[in-house]
Amino acid sequence: MKSLHLQKTILLITCVLTTFVTAFHVDSATNNWEISPSSKNLISAQDFDSKGIRLALAQKIMLDLRYYCPDRVENSNPNKNPCKTPMTKLPQELADMITNSNLGGIILFSDNLQNTAQIVQLTHDLQQAAARSSSKIPLFISVDQEGGRVARLPRATSTSFSGNMAIGATYKKYGTKYATMVGDVLGQELSATGFNVNHGPNVDVNINPNNPVINVRSFGENPSTVAKLGLAQLQAMQKHNVIGTLKHFPGHGDTSVDSHTGLPRVNHSLYKIKQVDLAPFQYAIDNKQVDMIMTAHIQYPELDNSTFLSKSGDVMMKPATMSKKILTDLLRTDMGYQGLIITDALDMRGISAFFSETEAVVETFNAGADIALMPFKVRFKQDITQLPNLLNELNQAIYSKRLDTKQTLNSLQRILSVKEKYLLKSQLPNAAKTNQDQANEILASDKHRELEQELSDRSVTLIKGSPKLNTKITSLHLLMPDQSKCVALTTAIKKVKPKLTLSCSSILNSSDAADMKQINQANAVLAGSITPYQSMAEMGGMDDMAAFNKAFGSLSSNKKRLDSKLKSLLRYAKQLNKPVTFVSLRMPYEAEQYSIYADTIIATYAYNQYQDINTGEITSPVYNSLAKLIAGKLTPTGSLPVSLDMNKIKAQH
Repeated sequence: MKSLHLQKTILLITCVLTTFVTAFHVDSATNNWEISPSSKNLISAQDFDSKGIRLALAQKIMLDLRYYCPDRVENSNPNKNPCKTPMTKLPQELADMITNSNLGGIILFSDNLQNTAQIVQLTHDLQQAAARSSSKIPLFISVDQEGGRVARLPRATSTSFSGNMAIGATYKKYGTKYATMVGDVLGQELSATGFNVNHGPNVDVNINPNNPVINVRSFGENPSTVAKLGLAQLQAMQKHNVIGTLKHFPGHGDTSVDSHTGLPRVNHSLYKIKQVDLAPFQYAIDNKQVDMIMTAHIQYPELDNSTFLSKSGDVMMKPATMSKKILTDLLRTDMGYQGLIITDALDMRGISAFFSETEAVVETFNAGADIALMPFKVRFKQDITQLPNLLNELNQAIYSKRLDTKQTLNSLQRILSVKEKYLLKSQLPNAAKTNQDQANEILASDKHRELEQELSDRSVTLIKGSPKLNTKITSLHLLMPDQSKCVALTTAIKKVKPKLTLSCSSILNSSDAADMKQINQANAVLAGSITPYQSMAEMGGMDDMAAFNKAFGSLSSNKKRLDSKLKSLLRYAKQLNKPVTFVSLRMPYEAEQYSIYADTIIATYAYNQYQDINTGEITSPVYNSLAKLIAGKLTPTGSLPVSLDMNKIKAQH
């Protein structure tokens, strides 16, 4: 027999469901989600035990449907032959999973997103599946579209920009102008393609030069600047009914381990945590603008040094995602946050290596998280049963009091409140073709592309020397990280200096002898470098681990060799008295070690390129900016968002 407390809680949830859940419908005249004044299809108190709690729990789950292989049976060892077929069209069985479960949210990745028409159709089909559910509650459809390094929409048909650190480089001269303008464009393009949640902006304060996963995803090292730029981007994005997500709480800016592959620890003092890591979050909370915050799979012993027993039997310190002291006592009580808390992906090794799938969800819900992101994978038909199985186990945790019912109710109230605030203002895409036409007009429009180039032009930073090539230089050899960047920069330079003779080699696979011959024949040398290498966050997530290890594992282990090769070639160029320009294409910290070889050093904070769908050219705003710099057609105005030893840099020749 249920306790009186549980009966009262169930009655309270029933009232909430009466007010919010079952009242969602689509108005036929406006084609908008609306709250119905009627009370049709209400969940009764009699059957609420089975339906209501299960619905509340389902709303707290956000799944990824990145890959799907319906005609295959999963191997006993899924890592041996994993499913790698992108889910670009919603199959009926996955639509039924959403409909039958009242699932709360879906996250999509670049593999799911091929072109504008296909993206609109996919998000349309996802929302239609939710509209057929018993609750008719619209889905959170989310994506990681930070801009710069982390962009999921196709770069050729959307506007991805140079990223947050490039925005940070404009702050000294332009304030929050570009944070606002970028947030506005991201919001427009995501809204047009059917997304209502963006897992950005990133407000981690990058104070660790060796940070492998955040670095240029951060606005910089100054907490106040990060706070102002993050809030400006968030506000602009949310004007288009796209919920922004501040991340990664309580801060991922001073780590040397990627939480995709391990469990980082931040040993800051409480004072430093408040002054640095928490400051951007507190700023947004105080301005009452943030409705979603993402947790970090990071240990913060000064905030919570309590331990747990991992699935392997080891005693471990709790990561923030599993810490009630951090998510509830600190974030909600001390900092006054009332919005949604979503976990970072629970399949990341910072969590999955230590918790079973169900235990991870239970622990993060108990800590205070409202939404569990990617608690398990759906890759094969048999995986679909994992969702009802998880809901059964969570339902049992409610009744065994491993999960608190009132806390679940409070979480549901927050979810429904945010959905009412944002999702009811957006159209349910019944007419997918109409929305496709509208999206095609918005994405990568001329105006958006011009702004993308403008940000690149105004963020490039001159660290040392003069970027303009001497007029006597008639030939230039480029040393670039790979062949695609050779093509992109060569194409850009030819447009502004058509008479300049160009050659280019890829540091990745060129021979030293061939490089030295080309350096010897050229009047000057320009070298580009990317440090650090691509992280799991850039590639998309843990599904890319095997590909990452194959493609980048060997590169990472050979990073010193590749750097040594580049330095040797630049040393050779200096011995020949060739003018050398060094371009840091990602984190500018490497300028210090290359300054001895370079007369000029430039930071761009970005390196990505794409193939223009109209011309077929490999292009990018950053390479256009570099070309204009060396042609003397652009004056660099960017300022470093992180500290370098400028005395050391300028003293070296």
